[in-house]
Amino acid sequence: MRWWLMCCAGLAVSVLAADDGALKVVRVGAVAADVVEVEVRIGAVAYGHAEPYTARPGDRIEEPEHNRWVMRDGRSIGSLVGSDGKLLFTHDRCAGEPLPPAWLTPEGYRLSSADDPAYAGGRAPVQVFRKSKPTDLARVGPWEFRAPVHHHFFLPLAAPLQPGKSYSLELPGQAPVPFTFDVRRLRSSAVHVTQIGFRPDDPAKVAFVSCWRGSGGPQVYQAGTAFELLDDATGEPVFSGKSALAKAHADATEDAYRQNHNGTDVFLLDFSAFDRPGKYRLGVSGMGCSNPFVIGPDVWRDAFVTSVRGLYHQRSGIALGPLCTTFNRPRCFHPDDGVKVFASTAGLMDTGNGLNRNDSNFGELNKGRTTEIVPNAWGGYQDAGDWDRRIAHLVCSRLLFDLVALAPDFAGQLGLNLPESGNNLPDTVDEALWGLDIYRRMQLPDGGVRGGIESAEHPRQGEASWQESLPVMAYAPDVWSSYLYAATAGQAAEWLAGAHAELAAPWRESAERAMRWAEQHLAERTGRNDPPDVNDARNLAAAVLYRLTGAAEWHQLFLATTVFKEPGKPLREWQHHDSAEAAWVYVRTERPEVDKTVQSRCRQALQQEADERVQRCEQTGFRWTGNPWAPVAWGALTIPDAISLIHAHVLTGEPKYLRAAVLACQFGAGANPDNLCYSTGVGLTGPQHPLHVDSRISGQTPPAGLTVLGPCDPLRDRGGWAQKNVAPFVYPEITTWPAVEGFWDVFWYPMINEYTVQQNIGPNAFVWGYLAGRR
Repeated sequence: MRWWLMCCAGLAVSVLAADDGALKVVRVGAVAADVVEVEVRIGAVAYGHAEPYTARPGDRIEEPEHNRWVMRDGRSIGSLVGSDGKLLFTHDRCAGEPLPPAWLTPEGYRLSSADDPAYAGGRAPVQVFRKSKPTDLARVGPWEFRAPVHHHFFLPLAAPLQPGKSYSLELPGQAPVPFTFDVRRLRSSAVHVTQIGFRPDDPAKVAFVSCWRGSGGPQVYQAGTAFELLDDATGEPVFSGKSALAKAHADATEDAYRQNHNGTDVFLLDFSAFDRPGKYRLGVSGMGCSNPFVIGPDVWRDAFVTSVRGLYHQRSGIALGPLCTTFNRPRCFHPDDGVKVFASTAGLMDTGNGLNRNDSNFGELNKGRTTEIVPNAWGGYQDAGDWDRRIAHLVCSRLLFDLVALAPDFAGQLGLNLPESGNNLPDTVDEALWGLDIYRRMQLPDGGVRGGIESAEHPRQGEASWQESLPVMAYAPDVWSSYLYAATAGQAAEWLAGAHAELAAPWRESAERAMRWAEQHLAERTGRNDPPDVNDARNLAAAVLYRLTGAAEWHQLFLATTVFKEPGKPLREWQHHDSAEAAWVYVRTERPEVDKTVQSRCRQALQQEADERVQRCEQTGFRWTGNPWAPVAWGALTIPDAISLIHAHVLTGEPKYLRAAVLACQFGAGANPDNLCYSTGVGLTGPQHPLHVDSRISGQTPPAGLTVLGPCDPLRDRGGWAQKNVAPFVYPEITTWPAVEGFWDVFWYPMINEYTVQQNIGPNAFVWGYLAGRR
């Protein structure tokens, strides 16, 4: 605790000393020969910190929600922290002045040149266009926010810049900025490329060109613009090509709702034929160059290691720090530290955090709280901005077991620097078992499996995970949770059976015991109108246990509950079924009793979805893919929807599926209008403020491997509380922004900067891992 207090107390001083929030010119470049771009930042945040709370006469504690605000002299000075309330977490502070008006008019600028006659005497730009967004959000009161802002100014010119000529740009109140218009060296924000890089044998190597100028609308480009692939060290060209239109702004066919999410034309730069390892950048005629990137054999491996270690950084119940990570966090939620986990009579599936849409997040859970202490209730993965550990997280374990099976030479031998590293199991398997073991520890003797552990509310302001002061509960066993556990424990037993039979047996016994409990208690759900998720989990568990044991009872149950008894069924159908995992398991089941007709239908459904994803990939400007009916929100752009593509590639070997999988990763990897990778610790730039409470409270850089949800169509969140807090610092008006630009790197926007292990980190790691480990 002393380390934590020292860290937080020092943070505010160091931030204010390092950055007073004064206006800073970040970069000058060009998005076209006749449009100069200037990037400016104003403002800085000094985060709140913990300090001993000494009550004064007249202090009062207000608890309008679950937070405990300390009111002094009519205003809030912070929130109480910890069960004893002896610490005060102060409010953030935000330094910085408003944008000076001179930046908004052409007269505030002057461009001159000693070797371009058009600017010999200096000229002002024709217009000033702008787009501005917050780079952080300071919580300066209970529900009061201030923000530093990043401004992009676009300055259309009376005459185009000339290649190789030198210029000086005078800016309001700033020293002139010199630059040379050399498209091989002057970076342009309009050129978007991956920050992960490419393997030499990747079937797609592409970048994109686009520019939405905010109040200036779309920048117009032409297809056929020349580009060069440049050696980053020498600047010499090694490949050349011409741009092709990827998606016109007027082409509203990016989804089933007939929308275009780009706000401008998007152009493709294709250099797939080039395969020489090295470090490169792309130079585009009349614009400038991209960030550097690598073509090399290990790029996907390095990205996978960072991503999968995001799971390690979400572990609960252990301390994080040396020797495994630079991120320091005390042990949290462990019974040996006095944490009590009370049993609730509510099963996860009957709550708002499970399958009950009529419940709030915590209503039924809190109603069912008892005084019974649940033993061995620790471990698992923290969700994100919350401390919950839920059965849905087990998809991460299933994906990791699958990856080891698909790429044993890669995932089975790769070191991940875990506490378990050096035992007789692959690190990837150790990570999969970590996420699973909490549920076996809490399994009841009769086989029922609890759906997880949850606090009574969202975290209190100012409290880190190891300071939780809210009641903590474990869900009661339920059939849905038990089926999902049985499926995952069965996969664990199946993998371990190969070379670790002594470890496999307990997992097999536990899986079958959970399955039988669920089968016995399913009848009690008659008339409850349970959603299809229950049958999906049951069908998956039956498929896994049949593949594991060969038992006829599990095979018959799978055949009785699968939608593929009938021909022509899709892999998923909204509010009816999601059979993607079960179909994949059954397709890869090699037992003589397999129903070849059903197996063929599973395979057809897998390929059908993959073909749809290939088609969608070619319909989107930035070549992301997914269900055409899914909104552009909740990770649609940043988390590659490529699992069905990978499955189809495994089954058929057809290059089109691998190509689409690589393309599906590009937006999230950095080939986007923000020119950042949406996973922390990957590439040159990434999210600075993910909703990771422990790092924000302790004043540390967020740990690596957190893939945030990313851009969200502003119209999807119109009027939401987070959007209302951000909107005053966004220009133009927030709902006019294209979806691909709708990323605000602020801690307090869950729909954009939060993440979950099961929706973000697990699937992202699996896709990157397959691209790394494929033969």
